[in-house]
Amino acid sequence: MAELLFKLRNVPDDEAADIRQLLNDHEIDFYETHAGGWAVSMPAIWLHDDTHLERAKALIDLYQQQRAADSRAAYEQLRAEGQHKTVADKIIERPFQFLMLSLAVLFILYISLSPFLGFGS
Repeated sequence: MAELLFKLRNVPDDEAADIRQLLNDHEIDFYETHAGGWAVSMPAIWLHDDTHLERAKALIDLYQQQRAADSRAAYEQLRAEGQHKTVADKIIERPFQFLMLSLAVLFILYISLSPFLGFGS
């Protein structure tokens, strides 16, 4: 019976490709479903049978631990070199976008809270 192995929604393309390659390298038979035209289906990687499920999950867990460690090391290297982006850097890069989003949040808060706090009367 088919068994769900790995959901692909919001997974970066490089990570999905790495998972596919990992399964191929270890000769684990799988198939993939896509989200479809309206993105209502579940994109995922499935095993044809559950005999390799535990081994496949262990391989994916090991891969994700290594990927997380690599990402942390890359971030720490950028941070040590002073090249990582902070929130202030992102605000400085796009001040108009920050201003518009801030105004939108404040407007929504005003509309949401005014009936309860009497701002509009």
